[in-house]
Amino acid sequence: MSGPCVALITDPTSPEGCRDYLARAVELLTGAPPHRIDSRHFAPCGTGRVRDRDGNRLRLDVPDQGLEVVPDVVVLYEIPPHRRRSLTAFQRLLAHHRAVTLGTGVTAWRTATEKDRTVDRFRRDGIAQMDTVVLARPGAREAAAAFDELGRDTWARPVVGTGGSDTFHVTSEAQLAQAAEYYARRNSAWLLSRDAGNITADGHRHQFRVFVLGGRVIHAREHIQPATDTPCNTCQGATATFIAPRDLPRRLAELAVAATASVGLPFAGVDLAIENGGVVFEVNVQPAFIEGELEHVAVPYIQAHLDALAQTAGSHRGRHPARGRRRGSQVHGRTPRVA
Repeated sequence: MSGPCVALITDPTSPEGCRDYLARAVELLTGAPPHRIDSRHFAPCGTGRVRDRDGNRLRLDVPDQGLEVVPDVVVLYEIPPHRRRSLTAFQRLLAHHRAVTLGTGVTAWRTATEKDRTVDRFRRDGIAQMDTVVLARPGAREAAAAFDELGRDTWARPVVGTGGSDTFHVTSEAQLAQAAEYYARRNSAWLLSRDAGNITADGHRHQFRVFVLGGRVIHAREHIQPATDTPCNTCQGATATFIAPRDLPRRLAELAVAATASVGLPFAGVDLAIENGGVVFEVNVQPAFIEGELEHVAVPYIQAHLDALAQTAGSHRGRHPARGRRRGSQVHGRTPRVA
């Protein structure tokens, strides 16, 4: 008997390469590679279609790739932040067709991707974070007032960004003006946050990335960044040390799980610091993997999909085969049509 059919839907323009880790994890767990599909086919104006097959199974038609796939599992991952909202209709159709996937949380994706929404959600739920002011094309006086309020040692970051290349340590009026001009040129709202003081005794910046899946920590790493004015991301030159979940400080584990639940995600990579009693910087919808995380993160993530498939199959046993059938629907162009 062949293993389950997995559709791996990603954006090939992303430089992170998570799709290769996930494809390898699928092959290790199922014995067969996934069907790789370009997510852009399911964005507005794309030619991809989502339909029922025989009234009870999801079918993905991708004419531009010459594919027609009837997947048991859909893995939706490595979608750049600025392209996630274009997949809203597709995500809703996956949910409508009861696809086995962890990727249909439209509201959760948006809450975690748009950092102003994340800040508001954390405030609502009491998730510890550094003081933050949201700015949208502020005048010089408004920006200066926020800078003073936050202690004049701050970090600026866009509401929607990735990788830290558009994040700046701001400690002077000149740097503040440069950051404001940078975001204004890109017509981007931005956040200014108080510095967490996450500096080691030898003068290096440090923070933690904690991976949460199904309400528990599955993996963690500590990042060390010698350039203290640069974001503490591995893609920005920070080095990473793996930490077994049992060795992670309890406060950080609890905070990572709570932050993931706050935004409503089943899986996330949470960036946080242990200083100030423990504070969360952000929740990553689709955290990038680094070397060594195939087993620690990619495999458990795919296994969670396969476990969900098994649970779904178990819940359907004994049901009348005609129950729950739906007529076909599709996503093609700007809006989905449901018959």
